[in-house]
Amino acid sequence: MKWLQQLDQRLLPPVGDVLARIFRGAQRLRVFTAVVGVVAVTATLLAVHRSERPRSDPSLGDVLGVGVAQGASIPAYVQAGRDELAALTGDGPVYALVSFTAYLAPDRLAPVLADVSVSSVFARLPLPRTQTELVRLGAYRLPDDVVAAMDETARRKTEEASHYRELLARAGGASSETRDMYVSGAIVADKEATAYSEHCSCVYAAVVHAPPAALRAVAARPETRVVDPITDLQRLDRTVFLPPLPEQTTVAEPVSEWAEPATASPGPS
Repeated sequence: MKWLQQLDQRLLPPVGDVLARIFRGAQRLRVFTAVVGVVAVTATLLAVHRSERPRSDPSLGDVLGVGVAQGASIPAYVQAGRDELAALTGDGPVYALVSFTAYLAPDRLAPVLADVSVSSVFARLPLPRTQTELVRLGAYRLPDDVVAAMDETARRKTEEASHYRELLARAGGASSETRDMYVSGAIVADKEATAYSEHCSCVYAAVVHAPPAALRAVAARPETRVVDPITDLQRLDRTVFLPPLPEQTTVAEPVSEWAEPATASPGPS
């Protein structure tokens, strides 16, 4: 299925690589990587929301996708979000996906998301030409919940790096390519663990709930790229979010295929 192929290239490749190598040696299981993504994003069913804005795929059973599909136009998505936000009427709260212009540290989130309720944020360590894990963090209280979730992610990444090293130690007869993948995986996981333990500038989007006036106030702040209202939301647990990354300005595509390395550099809060 097309949505699996797109998510395979964008979601959680480090975790997928580890498990794929456990079950199939040195072979890279692209579909398996996508399945791991399904499990890892808080048991959310996965889909994509294209810039022309279809909201569900009947074959998946009323799954709602919000964000940008691989290969879709980022400017078109941003403009569509602005148009929908401008068209909102009434005072009733709605959910929305907020994408940021840059990666933010936890202590910068509260001012940007003032006067709205937050349910989760999305984070990624922006390493040049490296598709690091996209992490969804529960975040009802800012910045405390984000800090706690980053600490837990740092612990998980430390374990992941250790596991890569265990695989490398047992890979005496493996090919040089396999050993290189284990080494690379350990290095990336170590960097992620360090960054999250320092509460890095890694958050690039959030899911919020607020009346239209509050959403428009968030949209007007310089840190906000676009607020995408979700007027047809039924259940959060059957919604998948694929916000554009700050570095992506034209087309959504895998980080590893970007012509130029990413320029954003994470740092402690």
